[in-house]
Amino acid sequence: MGEAPKNDVVLVTGGSGYLGGWTVVALLKQGYRVRTTVRSLGREAEIRADVATQVDAGDRLSFFAANLLADEGWERAADGARYILHVASPMGVGEYKAQDLIRPAREGTLRVLKAGAKAGVERVVMTSSLQAALPPANPAEDAPATDETVWTDLGSRDATHYTQAKTLAEQDAWAFMRQGHAGAMTLATVLPSFIQGPMLGRDVSGSLEVVARMLRGQLSRLPRLGFTVVDVRDLADLHLKAMSAPGAGGERFAGSSGFLWLTDMARVLREHLGERASRVSTRTAPDFLVRIGALFDAELRQLTPNLGLRRTFSTAKAERMLGWRARPATEALIASAESLVRQGLV
Repeated sequence: MGEAPKNDVVLVTGGSGYLGGWTVVALLKQGYRVRTTVRSLGREAEIRADVATQVDAGDRLSFFAANLLADEGWERAADGARYILHVASPMGVGEYKAQDLIRPAREGTLRVLKAGAKAGVERVVMTSSLQAALPPANPAEDAPATDETVWTDLGSRDATHYTQAKTLAEQDAWAFMRQGHAGAMTLATVLPSFIQGPMLGRDVSGSLEVVARMLRGQLSRLPRLGFTVVDVRDLADLHLKAMSAPGAGGERFAGSSGFLWLTDMARVLREHLGERASRVSTRTAPDFLVRIGALFDAELRQLTPNLGLRRTFSTAKAERMLGWRARPATEALIASAESLVRQGLV
């Protein structure tokens, strides 16, 4: 990474989030001065305490109030920063409308890019999602791994509200760069799969909620669903590598590890956690029962297009260009479960 980055300022959007928090930690460990945006400064003490469990921030961490849906605060937060890691992203919780995800994802992305361009930022790394790089549905077990060259067809049945939000926001970002608004600023995007790994605080992110439900015995039967997993710590590392590597500007990078069916996850949890995973069910749910349940459950309805689909993604580009490596999916899953148990959340 060249000379010590002690005077380099990095802005991380969404420092209160799961990935945002670990990204702040990774930057501090490498000696950067870090700013992070939060919707409310009332969370500053809590986030500082969480970060302090991993690294001594000293005076190198500061907080700025900014909202994806408002202009206020973004220019001030970006002013003087060398890099921006745009990690903040809306997540759907409970009953929500498509625009509850899509509008803040798209508008927030453009606000961050405009603020970065005005501040003369060198590079923005945006967290997209492998949901923005889905190949056509193929239930075959031996379907080949896909990569960053793929863009999701938003007219397909796979295009959930989250998929639409992530795909449209990333497309907006690349369009902004092509239109010449960015000056010398470059953009790289990171496309994570299903994020697992240890928690920093006590907030259970959406991706960890699946493991929490399994450990609580709330999934008595497991749908024929699976996920390509990536550890949150590896993902933070990928953002830093995409930020500092000279050749990473203008590139997309997939961030994933191995694929696990829910039944695989149940087996791993039982094997490694023993009695602490005694409520984890290994019973499967027939597809027709899942589809019936989806008639009455909006969350389940978003998942049914993925029944029986085994999608894997190649990370050869990140490995080749950035020297990135991901730990095994099972290791990330076990770290998720152990931190949920440690925090008393299951």
